[in-house]
This record gives sequence, structure tokens and C-alpha cells, in this order.
Amino acid sequence: MAQSLHSYDEITFKQFVLFIKTHHQQLEENLCIYLNQDDTLSPDDKKIIGAILDSFLLFFVTYNIEETEDDFESHIIVWLKSQLSLLSIKSFNLFRLIFEKALITLMIQMKYNRSTSILMCLLSIYSQLIYRFNEWINEDKTDVYSKFSQDKTKLQSLDRLNKLLIRSSGVHDFAHILKKCEEFFSYRRCVFYAYIPWSNQFYGVIGAELPKVQSMKGQLSSRETTIFNTQKAIFLKNPKGYVKDEHIELFNLSSVIFVPLTNKQQVFGWLTFDQLGEEFDCSKEELDFLEEVGNRLGLFLSRSGESTSGLPNLHLTERESEILDLLAEGHDNKKMGKILYLSEHTVRDYVSSLMTKLKAKNRTQVVAYAFRYGLLK
Repeated sequence: MAQSLHSYDEITFKQFVLFIKTHHQQLEENLCIYLNQDDTLSPDDKKIIGAILDSFLLFFVTYNIEETEDDFESHIIVWLKSQLSLLSIKSFNLFRLIFEKALITLMIQMKYNRSTSILMCLLSIYSQLIYRFNEWINEDKTDVYSKFSQDKTKLQSLDRLNKLLIRSSGVHDFAHILKKCEEFFSYRRCVFYAYIPWSNQFYGVIGAELPKVQSMKGQLSSRETTIFNTQKAIFLKNPKGYVKDEHIELFNLSSVIFVPLTNKQQVFGWLTFDQLGEEFDCSKEELDFLEEVGNRLGLFLSRSGESTSGLPNLHLTERESEILDLLAEGHDNKKMGKILYLSEHTVRDYVSSLMTKLKAKNRTQVVAYAFRYGLLK
């Protein structure tokens, strides 16, 4: 008698998610091992595939079990769209292979007795991903001759940006530049978040509703660091799981695009583009285009820093430099006083002196301008 094709116990998507949530730490270790052991991959390949793997694991770890079972496919598609700038045929296939190997190894280590059920559920998820990914690949191929380099509208927008950057005198015009980016690229909100690489911190600098923007600061988690340090534009149709709930509520965020501002491997920070709470879609072509925008703005910031870093009037004392370094690390006056054995009043005087010399309105601008002037690296 022929054996039934469904001789294993099927599990639901929720059960699969719960399994991943429960064993995600060991699974993460296995992913790292298999990724690092692959000598055929270049460092850049490992960086990109590692980011996709981390993001895929994070998708399950942060998935709300209370979500309806019938809606899981739409969540998978949202995740796939968030990875558009990282995915190629090579990275897509390798990511799936490494995740499957790590999962099989985990179940062998556990001597798990429902391995077939887990694998069949994973293959079902892969089927959805492959179908949607192939749709995107086919669309991309048919449109290969109308990339943004040949798109008159996008070329005109880039030309307007270039002319604006040429006319701008330096970092002091950056708020005006970002406001113009909203107009040029048809987004209702553009916000700039600066990045401090050595402390792995970010802070809001420029954008509408400035007090809200400047209240945004903190340290990137290891997962967020892996995702954002790919230096690729990232589209999140639903930012939940990637952005803290309180930040989503504060800005009424729905769909959002993160664009890195880079120059020569240095990350100055990220721009976010969104439509003030309205959900929207984004193509890979648009992400590629916004990456180019980020590159040009990164070059502008780099040159602004070079042109002002040598000003003879901009001289800091040793103590002011120490205060500046501690400010960049996010310390308040009380903490800085303890570190330097100074009173809070004295620290406040040094901060005021820095604000005067850098022509900054607040502590956040002190750090932002110090980066642009080359006082912080």
C-alpha cells in the first residue's frame, strides 16, 4: 500500500513561530557558525546575507502570536519588501540554504521528534517567498531599460538636488536641503538621524516637529546595527518589530524608508522618508534612486566638514574637547562632572562655551556641528 504524502503531523504557522521564539538563541548561534564557515563568500557577501538572516530571525522573534492565522502571508510579504535593497538571486538562495541548515542542525541537537513538521512549514513559507521574489525579479528584468538613470523625472529631481547642494554654503543649510528633498522626491516628511559609530548611538537632529525629533536618541541593538550598517536603503511597509512602539506612536509612523548618508564607508546617519502615517509601497528602483540621493548628501556633508574643519577661529581647549567627546557619548552634565571631577555648574559653563563657538542652539547641534567641522570622527 502506498504511503500517504501527509504521514507527518502538520503544524500551524503560529506553532512554527513559537518554536523559533523558544529556540532562537541556539538557532542564532547556528546561523553565525554556518555563515562564517563558508569560505566561498566574500566579506561583503557575508555582511549582506548575515543582515538578511538576522532580519528573518527577528521577524519570527517579534511576531505577535495573537495575529490571525490567515494573515501570516501578508506579514511575510512585508518582511520580504523590507529586504528589497539587499536581495539578489545569490543572496536570496544562500540565505534560505543557511537558515534551513541551521534549523535542521538545531532539531538534531535537540533530538526533536517533529522535525518533518517544522521543515514542511518552513518550505511552505519559502514557497511564498520564492513566488513573491520571482514576481519582483521578473518585474525588474522587464523594466531594466527604464532604471532611474534613464527616468527623466528622477534625473530632473537629482539635477535639482545637485544645483541646491552647489548653492548651499554648508551644514547650516542642511535643514533647508532636507525640506526641499520632501518636495523633490514627493514625500511628506524627511527626518535626519545622526550616528555616532564608536558608541553605536543615534539621535534626531533635523525634521518637522523638532522637539519630537530631538527626543529620539538611543543605542542601536545588535540586530538593528546589523541591518542598518549594510549601508543600503531599507523599506519597511510596517515598521513594527524594527522601530520601538513608542516611536511609531510618537510620529504616527506607518510605512517608512531609511536611507543611509555615506561617504567612503563612513556613515553620517540616516534619512527617513514617509507619508505622515499613510501606508505606501516602494519598488527596488525607488530604493536604488534614494540610495544615490543618500550618497550625494553624504558627499555634501563630508565636503562641508572638510571646508570648515581648518577654520582658525574654531579652536577648542583640551577641557572643551573632553566635554565634547562626553557629549557625543550622550552623558548629561552630572555624569560628565563625575567623570572629570568638576561641578555641574562648571560643566554647564563649558557646554555654553561650546555652543557659542560652534554657533549651536542646543547640545544636540553642538555634537552635529562638531562632526561636520571635523572635531569628532
